[in-house]
Amino acid sequence: MNEGVTGSAEGPAKLEWRGVYKRFARAPVLAGLDLAVAPGRSLVLIGGSGQGKSVTLKIALGLMQPDAGQVLLDGVEVTALSEGARRRMFSGIGMLFQGAALFDSLTIWENVAFRLIHADGVARGEARERAVAALQLVRLGPDVAQLYPGEMSGGMQKRVGLARAIVGQPDILFFDEPTTGLDPITAAAINELIVDKVRSLGCTAVSITHDLASARTIADEVAMLHQGSIVWRGPVGELDTTDNPYVRQFVSGSSQGPIDANV
Repeated sequence: MNEGVTGSAEGPAKLEWRGVYKRFARAPVLAGLDLAVAPGRSLVLIGGSGQGKSVTLKIALGLMQPDAGQVLLDGVEVTALSEGARRRMFSGIGMLFQGAALFDSLTIWENVAFRLIHADGVARGEARERAVAALQLVRLGPDVAQLYPGEMSGGMQKRVGLARAIVGQPDILFFDEPTTGLDPITAAAINELIVDKVRSLGCTAVSITHDLASARTIADEVAMLHQGSIVWRGPVGELDTTDNPYVRQFVSGSSQGPIDANV
């Protein structure tokens, strides 16, 4: 078995899943997942539908508890912390949800500042200033601050979602299918923004995507999840050259290979 399958990070891990199991009813989703990400690295997690990618992110975010195993942030096991301690530790995490997941009834600046106001206790005036500054970082002017999500295109909503993810200057950023539903030009612009913001903030990033063009742009490393464990991991440049049969089938989109196309 090659080194990529271990899920190891290059150097000390910023974030690590260690022997994580999760099942729903009788169906196993994660089967001893071992995966680690080094500080400042961008890891993209690929794999077919229903292979556990979203569950992996939700467990790292504390939205789900694993049945067994550990999640460690800066070497601290977050699954063993009290809710208050876990909240404090998670204050350094930002998330861009699939579809942006904006609140339709709130203005754009209120969406961006939602966490600042409701979790961090920042006064509305300061929160608005920080939200406008975050919008400018994703190339949206202050004129959009008073708009509502329904008044913006899908690409602009994604930018707002990214502004919300970075407004707290996080140490770790999670991206859930960041280019889903976008045309190729807008998707490319979002990918460039993600790369730019991850580098400028010095963040560790973990993304899940089916968009291989996006993966090739935003990743330092790629890991493939299949049946609840990592079957391949390597530098993004090896995504198109590896002889791993799972990756080859996924990249080519073939119905022939070790991945059952009928599942």
